[in-house]
Amino acid sequence: MYQSDRLLIRPLMETDTKKLLDLNLRNRELFESISPVKRNDSDYTHSKYQKNIKAALGDWKEDKGYEFGIFLKSEDRLIGTVSLFFIERKTAERCMIGYSLDEAHNGRGYMTEAVQLVLDFAFGEAHFHRVEAGVMPRNLGSIAVLEKCGFQREGLERDVLRIDGKFEDHYMYSILATDNRTK
Repeated sequence: MYQSDRLLIRPLMETDTKKLLDLNLRNRELFESISPVKRNDSDYTHSKYQKNIKAALGDWKEDKGYEFGIFLKSEDRLIGTVSLFFIERKTAERCMIGYSLDEAHNGRGYMTEAVQLVLDFAFGEAHFHRVEAGVMPRNLGSIAVLEKCGFQREGLERDVLRIDGKFEDHYMYSILATDNRTK
């Protein structure tokens, strides 16, 4: 568990299933417009989300992925998620980061805080050397989050992921454990 003045991030638990499902239903249109995963109505069920959380907890135990819920401390309200995935150990010690935030909470700096907290975990407890992120050039909010957190743009990957049915370019960003991070 990591926290700032306003946020708490922690692994999602089975007791968070309803909160996570509600978050994704409220933001379905937004999340699907930027996600490489195509979903249909049968993916938005309590049992499906409970299964996903169980799988994510298993990934934690096996060092295969780390999914955090982002909670407002004042209300214990789930407002987003941030994950470390595509983990490569041994010679690389790197992973990718991805995140989503309830549209109603955009523009308040919450995601920047949450990413900073996850970087504390990534470079501390998880011992990564490099965290990478891919972001579509049109996703200006996400670009701003990465740059505020100290990520550096390394280049453009053309047509790297299929998003909403078509391949999209992504800027590639990274931050190293040895980089100076803004707080």
